[in-house]
Amino acid sequence: MPTDSMNQDEKVLHEMGYAQELRRRMSFFSNFAISFSIICIIAGGITALQVGLSAAGGASIGIGWPLGGLFALIVAASMGQIASAYPTAGGLYHWSSILGGRLWGWITAWINMLGLVFVVSSVNVGVWLLFANLILPMFGVDPAPYTGGDNAYWWQLAAVIVITLTQAIFNHVGIRVTTMLTDFSGYLIFVVAIILTIALLVYAPSIHLSRLWTFTNYTGDAGGGVWPGGSSLFVAFMLGLLLPMYTITGFDASAHTSEETISAQSSVPKGMLHAVFWSLLFGWIMVSAFVLAMPDQADPKTKAMVDGVALGAAQGGNVFYWLMGASAMPGIVKGLLYIGIVIANYICALSGLTSLSRMIFAFARDGGFSVPSPWLRHVSSSFRTPVNAIWAGGVLTVLSTLYASAFATLAAGCAIFLYLSYAMPVAAGIFAEGNTWTKYGPFRLGFWSKPFAVLTVVGAVILFLIGVQPPNQALIVYSVGLVVLLLVIWFALESRRFQGPPIGDQIAKRQAEIAREEAALAKG
Repeated sequence: MPTDSMNQDEKVLHEMGYAQELRRRMSFFSNFAISFSIICIIAGGITALQVGLSAAGGASIGIGWPLGGLFALIVAASMGQIASAYPTAGGLYHWSSILGGRLWGWITAWINMLGLVFVVSSVNVGVWLLFANLILPMFGVDPAPYTGGDNAYWWQLAAVIVITLTQAIFNHVGIRVTTMLTDFSGYLIFVVAIILTIALLVYAPSIHLSRLWTFTNYTGDAGGGVWPGGSSLFVAFMLGLLLPMYTITGFDASAHTSEETISAQSSVPKGMLHAVFWSLLFGWIMVSAFVLAMPDQADPKTKAMVDGVALGAAQGGNVFYWLMGASAMPGIVKGLLYIGIVIANYICALSGLTSLSRMIFAFARDGGFSVPSPWLRHVSSSFRTPVNAIWAGGVLTVLSTLYASAFATLAAGCAIFLYLSYAMPVAAGIFAEGNTWTKYGPFRLGFWSKPFAVLTVVGAVILFLIGVQPPNQALIVYSVGLVVLLLVIWFALESRRFQGPPIGDQIAKRQAEIAREEAALAKG
């Protein structure tokens, strides 16, 4: 165990006014793996494929995915520079508070938590749908009654409760168990994505590369009704960007686990950037293979050949199941891939719950939840995990599926709220850098710092405008209502009560308390 690095990590944490309460076990690879597991290209890349394909067709994949991935890289770099300076759990909230003030940090915390709740709930809904549609038929069970029948809502709710319960248990018993699972998931995602890509291309009846840069407007009935009709081709392409943006998100997990990562000031920014880059590259290759492998078929009435992309887009949310059903790859290969896909999606949401719980813990540690804060910031002396925050996060994710059970709404909410929360500390950093922000970590952007920050903020606003288009217009009401509610609560109550993270003299005064907290945990 690299003791010198850990001592330096603890020293930096103490200088920010916090005790080393969580167990610091994660290597650079583990830090990378937890973000890579949440991004999970075989989660969003599969379950949200229709979001891109049914928008602008193949170009949404061939051109849209790398465009969205490049934006995610810029965001990760901007966040990484701040994470290198302030390596704390609940990083986004802490960064916004230090760089932009208490109100800015307080709002960031709530928006980030909402986005993380949508991450876990949307992926767990996806886990259930993948299990029902891919695994149940392997045992001769028709999934239709469970995914589209009169009781489909209750089956989904029961499944999400069971799935979330097991993920909370894994998180409860320690970061070591969670790290083992996410490390395994990191390898599993690579293996499944590579085998799936190769198998689809090898057994594809024909390959037309031009599909990847062909723009076709599939909004309306032509795209299975995923997006309402009447949109221009440009708008359709912009809507399709929600596919890569929903998939390549959640990489703030690297920052949220900073206090559990060795050499956090360098490992965390590298973890985020590597997770985004490899997801961009392998995800692009994989989803491109989906488009290329879609078979042309003769229309039963006219006998004319219909392009495979048009057929795929018309499937809507069933496009991946249709693609796999039409593929001639051996059944045993399909079966193994299905199992790997479901496991990777499960661990994706498990990692998301890890990230959410650290956000809740960090915010509660600074009194962000008023009365419940002491309970939510509790760390188990046996497992050294924020156990109450874990279970609170699990309950919130289940509750979010009660009122927003549609996968598309959960996915859009995940993307827009997370990227808005990513942009908030970056926006504050534009004005603070070189002024109130003068202490930096080893990862610096130099000349690119402010240009990247501006692109992050502008891109997040554009993503919000895309994400609230029909059929997700309800997110406008949620967003406006949330902001109004937060401002009312802030000026009525929290502006006087909430002090935010320790700064200045408060840090020096906390050193004795830090020593007591660490000694109490050491005694168990």
